Amino acid sequence: MTATATPALGRTAERTGGGTLAGTGVLLRFGLRRDRVRIPVWLAALTLGTLWPAAAFPRLYATAADRQAAAATMNSPAGLAFTGPEHYLSDYHYGSMLGHQMLGFMVIMVGIMSVLMVARHTRTEEETGRAELVRAAVVGRHAQLAAALILTIAVNIALALLLALSLGSLGIDGVTWGGSLLYGAAHAAAGITFAGVAAVTVQITEHSRGASGLGLAVVGAAYLVRAAGDSAGSGLSWASPIGWAQQTFAYLDDRWWPLLLNLAAAAAAAAIGFALSVRRDLGAGLRATRRGRSGASRVLTTPLGFALRLHRGMLVGFAIGMLVLGMSYGPFLGDIETRLLDVDMLREALARLGGATFVDSFVAMIMMLLAVVAAIYAVIATLRARAEENSGRVEPVLATGLSRTRWLGGHLTVALVGGPAMLLLAGLALAATGAPTVNESGLFGEIVVAAAAYIPALWVTAGLAVALVGWFPRASALAWLVVVYAGVVGYFGTILQFPDWMSNLSPFGHIPRIPVESFSWTPLLILTAIAAGLIAAGLYGFRRRDLITT
Repeated sequence: MTATATPALGRTAERTGGGTLAGTGVLLRFGLRRDRVRIPVWLAALTLGTLWPAAAFPRLYATAADRQAAAATMNSPAGLAFTGPEHYLSDYHYGSMLGHQMLGFMVIMVGIMSVLMVARHTRTEEETGRAELVRAAVVGRHAQLAAALILTIAVNIALALLLALSLGSLGIDGVTWGGSLLYGAAHAAAGITFAGVAAVTVQITEHSRGASGLGLAVVGAAYLVRAAGDSAGSGLSWASPIGWAQQTFAYLDDRWWPLLLNLAAAAAAAAIGFALSVRRDLGAGLRATRRGRSGASRVLTTPLGFALRLHRGMLVGFAIGMLVLGMSYGPFLGDIETRLLDVDMLREALARLGGATFVDSFVAMIMMLLAVVAAIYAVIATLRARAEENSGRVEPVLATGLSRTRWLGGHLTVALVGGPAMLLLAGLALAATGAPTVNESGLFGEIVVAAAAYIPALWVTAGLAVALVGWFPRASALAWLVVVYAGVVGYFGTILQFPDWMSNLSPFGHIPRIPVESFSWTPLLILTAIAAGLIAAGLYGFRRRDLITT
């Protein structure tokens, strides 16, 4: 499309009397129709993910002494980095515990939801060519971004109301109705801020994955800035949108004014996004696409080489993230026992893991979380094949002599190798930074083996994703349920004493938790066989069905 096409379409809408926002309402209703399943799933997951721990607090911290012991343990640089500002500890009742331990973590999930939602309804529409068809009608040049932002804001407000009503109705001491309303509003305000951030990132790059990646990088940076500020007791946390949400001190001081910072930042970012949107062509990004070589290398003529080229940005980004994540836990292994052992909840949870030492049990718990994060990449890489099909780009590729099995197998190979590589990288980083701080011989090797043991679980996750792509392509997003379920059960299961059958429903629940458990080949071989069956079924289904685009 020419450089004058976008303004021309905007002027067409303006001449009809609609202005630059013409068609916003129609696009908003269309967005609601498209996300009629995604939105309830997000709202249910985020609400239940908060209610479950909140309802368990009275059982886990039955007495004031238990809560005081938890507060004393959290009052360390590591504890504050993982949770939130020290001021919450001044009166550690159930409400302030909820704000301290859960708010910062759940706001990250809300930020991810907001970024993905804005990118889905803006940049993805341009990348697939649907936006060009829509803009050919009476639609203003700002309508699509406005509709995406209004939809995301409405979902965040709905989440705030659900959290306020559900938490306020629990009847737990310290969890007041006023505090619950502020607690929900803090989630919504932070989510709206990251929606504004996404309004800017979708203007920068012409690819939806790049726009989402930039937005999610801002979410991660906001968390790191908040953690650095709270651990040092400095004002650095005031530079983070997540820090603003936590500075409300819901259930403790109930300060509403910090949320004004979230809303002001969201408004400023959205305004910048609208201004930048008219400085680029439809379908293009502000950052010019780098010129490639005149001739492709021989590697790009193979299915695997071509798949690697498509995946390399996400592969490198995830590798850096997993490396940093593994290194962030390692330095704390040496004094983790003195910092956390006074908390009855953690002592009992780690005792249930059965480790010979506190460090062994903690490593087993962290390794589960690292495996779940690696599974996120495995699913993303596998579902990239579905995204290529959905965009229509795979049809001309398969019109050549390339078979469907080889094409899908290229993307699948990246997932089957890349996911385990991410996990091993994080395991090596954890071992390299943590083993020297602990007087346990052989811990380095045990950590690496613990990481390798989760590889079959990653393969099962990727296998389920490719099976859905092969047989039920429109429902392929259901593969994320495995990752979300494994994350919830792995993160809260041991602490909140979930029944064993819940863990057994996840492929990650059958992996021996090294170093607290001895290595066993049986579950790994069974999971590998299941993964092979799922992969074979997925490839067979993809070979038999028609290509589907939406």
